[in-house]
Amino acid sequence: MAAQGDQDPRIARISSAIRVIPDFPKKGIMFQDITTLLLDTKAFRDTIDLFVERYRDKDISVVAGVEARGFIFGPPIALALGAKFVPLRKPKKLPGLYCTTFSINW
Repeated sequence: MAAQGDQDPRIARISSAIRVIPDFPKKGIMFQDITTLLLDTKAFRDTIDLFVERYRDKDISVVAGVEARGFIFGPPIALALGAKFVPLRKPKKLPGLYCTTFSINW
């Protein structure tokens, strides 16, 4: 079943499986807690399937996952696409010389 925007029933199932925690980690942030999504095997599978369907025909050779959520979703997506997985971490957490700067939204 191909994704068709908001009309795809999987999107509603995924959205309802994500717990929203207001004012975390600080006031004004609506934190999207995916731990509840991970407990719902159908919604988790739907999430992976939607990504795979979207990128299946894009000739992707590497999926990069930014910690920590990227480590959860990236590997199964990479496997389904027949691609490699590369974890992206903060400095000095993995060996190597590649680095960049970033900021978080809270």
